[in-house]
Amino acid sequence: MDHLILLWLAIGLSVAMSLAWALQRWTGSSGWIDTVWSLSVGVAGIVAALAADGPLERRIAVLVVIGLWALRLGAHIGWRTKGGGEDPRYAKFIEEWGSSAAFRLFWFLQIQAVAAFVLVLAVYLASVNPAPFPRVIDILALAVAVIALAGEALSDHQLTQFRRRPEAKTEVCETGLWRYSRHPNYFFEWLGWCAYPLLALNVSAWSWLSLLAPALMYWLLVHVSGIPPLEAHMLRSRGDKFKALQTRVNAFFPGPRKQGETQ
Repeated sequence: MDHLILLWLAIGLSVAMSLAWALQRWTGSSGWIDTVWSLSVGVAGIVAALAADGPLERRIAVLVVIGLWALRLGAHIGWRTKGGGEDPRYAKFIEEWGSSAAFRLFWFLQIQAVAAFVLVLAVYLASVNPAPFPRVIDILALAVAVIALAGEALSDHQLTQFRRRPEAKTEVCETGLWRYSRHPNYFFEWLGWCAYPLLALNVSAWSWLSLLAPALMYWLLVHVSGIPPLEAHMLRSRGDKFKALQTRVNAFFPGPRKQGETQ
């Protein structure tokens, strides 16, 4: 591995999240944080793919996957934020932090920069893999990436359409993919990061570090900054309706709805 490239990528991600902090303080809107985070991971991933010395075809494939992911997610979050939508997770954190919110938010975003580096490391390891491209496992990886991109885009579209309805302020979303998972967008986001270890794995011990990306993403989405604060917000705003949803729909992995429960 080229440690100098990785060092510069780490510094760049730290700077990007510092800018995200400044943008939040200037605009008062925390939605821009995830926009900057998505785009910075994408840019760092593209740089990693370009700087790697793996087969050209492999690097191009990785570059396209990470680029499409960043453009779609960054545009989606940016458009939602521009429309006035505030992220309830950050809003709750800032409220709880009180007078120390600015200081704590800065360091919270630096932790996000560390998480971003773990993801970019997986992208780099996928790009630097010297194995000929494509192997069967590479084709499987690209199929996983396509399914993840399409599934997350569809989930976000279905939720956006639901939020435009008058009843969205008091009801819960159970349309399309949201009938089978309370957070299908999170599931497909995690699934997308499972593609990089498949692209990266080879006889090198370093390649196994790529497994940190889906492991970290699962932990963050399911146990830390994804589902827990968002569901706490939904319980406050939807009460018994969301409690009932929790009894009939899986939290993360899509699956059959619970028998005997109806919408």
